[in-house]
Amino acid sequence: MASQQNTLSKVFISTGIPGLDNILGGGLTKERLYLLEGDPGAGKTTIALQFLIEGAKRGEPVLYITLAENDIELRAVAQSHGFSMDGVTVHEVIPEESILDPDEQYTILHPSEVELSETNSLILEVVEKLNPTRVVLDSLSELQLLSGNALRYRRHVLALKQYFARRNCTALLLDDKTAIGGDQQVRSIAHGVISLQHIDSDYGAERRLIKVLKYRGVSYRRGPHDYSIVSGGIVVYPRLVAAESREITKRGQMSSGLPALDALLGGGIEEGSSTLISGPPGTGKSSLAAQFVKTATAQGDPAAIFLFEESLNTLLNRADGINLNLRDPYESGLLKVNQIDPAELSPGEFTHSVCRAADEGAKVIIIDSLNGYLNAMPDARFLTTHLREVLTYLGQRGVVTILIGVQQGMVGDMTTETNVSYMADNVLVLRYFEAKGDVEKAISVFKKRGSGHETKLRQFRISPQGILVGHVLDNFQGILTGVPTLIPGSEKAVPAS
Repeated sequence: MASQQNTLSKVFISTGIPGLDNILGGGLTKERLYLLEGDPGAGKTTIALQFLIEGAKRGEPVLYITLAENDIELRAVAQSHGFSMDGVTVHEVIPEESILDPDEQYTILHPSEVELSETNSLILEVVEKLNPTRVVLDSLSELQLLSGNALRYRRHVLALKQYFARRNCTALLLDDKTAIGGDQQVRSIAHGVISLQHIDSDYGAERRLIKVLKYRGVSYRRGPHDYSIVSGGIVVYPRLVAAESREITKRGQMSSGLPALDALLGGGIEEGSSTLISGPPGTGKSSLAAQFVKTATAQGDPAAIFLFEESLNTLLNRADGINLNLRDPYESGLLKVNQIDPAELSPGEFTHSVCRAADEGAKVIIIDSLNGYLNAMPDARFLTTHLREVLTYLGQRGVVTILIGVQQGMVGDMTTETNVSYMADNVLVLRYFEAKGDVEKAISVFKKRGSGHETKLRQFRISPQGILVGHVLDNFQGILTGVPTLIPGSEKAVPAS
């Protein structure tokens, strides 16, 4: 029965997908018509089902009108995601098998002139009977082909819009874009337009993006956002805008648990700061980062590690070998280790995982390594911008973030594929150098924003007893070149163990 339509733009209903509600600024405005478009396989049906199931959970009468898939196929999709279709009415408006019979073919009238009217009658009949508050119409391509021309198609969609509005119904129209030239017609009519797309990758999974192209009267989150189709439905990862949660608070310092390293750092690492540990392979970057995790978890503070190259088993065994107990906090749940599968991750999903770790209370977060992060998503653009937003977000929550950067080369002039030192608050550099036939290691602080720090180079060694940060290497010069010279008159030619 027709009644007064909702006149408020801020009266929202949930889509059943939290990330999508976030992008939409709260959800869908009630009693409006929306267009959900995307190529076949983009996830339109899954989103539509989640939208209707959310309404059914709230006790609303909901209706799925299908012009292509039958009831069995739709329920199979729902079952694959573990959805309950209780309360969801599925109405098929699909040509019957008799259409294959030559005797049933139209000869005088064009099929569209008859079939469009029949389709309309079937749609209106079930809507009048059920009086739903949420309707999904799948798909517009069928209606466009039945309409025959653009004018008739546009007027038909306009009539549906007015019809659903008078019945206080929120309508979601699906368009698989298989028909030619019809999307612009509906885009101009719809109250909001949501577009799905997937970008092929040279290797690994394709990247899926969702974008709100239009939403009248609502301040929505603009730009593309990553999403994925998993067992359980669509998961949307809203693009992070760290500026939305800025705050000014006073932060303390976190000790590394090594007095000599704390002295080098000017007392420790400031809470809410990001630290880049850089150096060639094998210098102990990951082990040094693990030292901060050990100290934090020993004090009862949660921590998280995101691994791109190393496996969890290797991490725990390596830590055991140098007297860094990470196994106990991992088994107790104080330490969360996330092993990232290369080529299976989107920037938005990674950002969501890291930020969720901070929201769950992690005080130390390690990303190991930046090279793995960049290699895992080679086709994604603006990865450093994504990373900057992540670091800002973590900093606002007082998280000590440690990034591992692998430099190319072993000694002397070393370079890295991507220079992110400008966005890190602190930069620690590990170096190899040769001294009297032995390969030694040195550690230094190149940059620190939060406090003063030593400008010296100190001895750095890793042993079965743990990490050793030793005395200042004041008996050498030219260590950063990789081949230092002994200062004349120095008593010690080689650093003591």
